[in-house]
Amino acid sequence: MRLALMQPYLFPYIGYYQLVYAADLFLVYDDVAYIKQGYINRNSILNKNGVTRFTVPVPGASSFKMISELSFSEDVRKVQQAIQQSYSKSPYFDAVFPMINEILEHPGRSIADLCMHSFKVVFSYLGIEKEMLKTSDLEYERSLSAQDRILALCEKFGADTYINVPGGRKLYLKQDFEDRGVDLQFIGPEGVSYAQRGEEFVPDLSMIDILMNCSADETVDLLKRYTLS
Repeated sequence: MRLALMQPYLFPYIGYYQLVYAADLFLVYDDVAYIKQGYINRNSILNKNGVTRFTVPVPGASSFKMISELSFSEDVRKVQQAIQQSYSKSPYFDAVFPMINEILEHPGRSIADLCMHSFKVVFSYLGIEKEMLKTSDLEYERSLSAQDRILALCEKFGADTYINVPGGRKLYLKQDFEDRGVDLQFIGPEGVSYAQRGEEFVPDLSMIDILMNCSADETVDLLKRYTLS
């Protein structure tokens, strides 16, 4: 069984969705410290003037609080307006914009709940079912080191493979995982490009840009363009 986990991000880039797609079980890692000025509550989209950033406020945000302790603001009008203005003429706007609005207005405002809801809605739109859980809901030893926490979660669910993002190469050693019977794999997007606004392709934008410009089938094809090493 392949397991992956990551802090919850709102409408992240496709590499995040590829991580979820590649795993049999995805854990929303919300019992860790919130990172201010990170990408948990913000990302980039493309408008007529180029790349622009959207941000959903997180009242009381602090790096001294756990993600599970924080919630998104209910005031998402500026984000909705920015997305509408940027993509109103995009080929899949009529199908995707109502879905994005439903996610942004979801009554479960905790960061983890809303992000997990967004992942499920997007994958459902793509015709894909994924199993997800929040780490804050699980019983496991939280006083361990970051690596040992991951290994404890792998053992809890009987995972023989742990999939991580490329940045994990600086943090974890394959041998340490092998010693515990877990194959550590790193995922990397490969050949992810599609027709978008503008003459030059801009990579690593929010998943919103892909959904607005690609059909569900085309998006699934992009999801499959990754390598594990």
